[in-house]
Amino acid sequence: MRHLMASPSVFLLLRSGDDWWDEVNNSVSWQDRIFHTLAVLYGLVSAVALIQLVRIECRASEFGWTTQKVFHLLNFLVNGVRSLIFVFRWRIDEIQPEIIQHIILDFPGLAFFTTYALLVLFWAEIYYQARSVSTDGLKPTFYAINAVIYVIQISLWFVMWWKPIGAMVIVSKIFLAGIMETSSSLSVVSLLAALAFLLYGGRLFLMLKRFPVESKGRQKKLQEVGYVTTICFLCFLLRCIMMCINAFDRAANLDVLNHPILNFIYYMLVEVLPSSLVLFILRKLPPKRGLNQYHPIH
Repeated sequence: MRHLMASPSVFLLLRSGDDWWDEVNNSVSWQDRIFHTLAVLYGLVSAVALIQLVRIECRASEFGWTTQKVFHLLNFLVNGVRSLIFVFRWRIDEIQPEIIQHIILDFPGLAFFTTYALLVLFWAEIYYQARSVSTDGLKPTFYAINAVIYVIQISLWFVMWWKPIGAMVIVSKIFLAGIMETSSSLSVVSLLAALAFLLYGGRLFLMLKRFPVESKGRQKKLQEVGYVTTICFLCFLLRCIMMCINAFDRAANLDVLNHPILNFIYYMLVEVLPSSLVLFILRKLPPKRGLNQYHPIH
């Protein structure tokens, strides 16, 4: 009897939870708060990346644009652009033709993929150099993969603009899910990124683990590679899953204004939090130049 009486209470509780979700999603003030919160968070990550880039440049300016510097520069740009997108989210939704909205919302996802693909490239170079294997083909492969992905996505944008059929939007979303973004072909690319991190991060981790325990910096580098590999693999895998759901379930659409809670959860889990953790883990600066490295200007 007590169980039967409790059922309506449980039902009302669940229903009130749904009402709360709908009320926040449909509230303009809550939409503004959530979008502005995301803008601030992205802005902070962008600022941290810029500060780190300046610190690295001050410490190692003679080495030019290293992989580490480019990685931080791309983090600064991607997070900065994403911050501006959320600042002007309402105006973006009014832009016509609609394909421009897709490009603005999706392009940072492509750039995010390139940023972390650069980290995979860096690890692959370390791994193959340690095994005395030529790395000459790695950078051309990196450029080729990125070029193919961008060409495919741009082609999908053109097709969607020329003939915006629902099936093409789904194809675009699934493609970017592999890559990792909201309303384009970001699904297949995100999956590729997750597998790449698992492959080269895992290989580098196992190689470091075989080093003698007393090796200088071995344990710290082992933890660094292990943490970053785990974070990035889960980030891209979750992105792939979310983009696939987004492609087929209109209730999970990330490109509309009245899904701010879903936007907050998604972008926090797949961009803000992973970027923050990776920047923190990779915060170590290059060693200071010794006196023997100093060359006076004549």
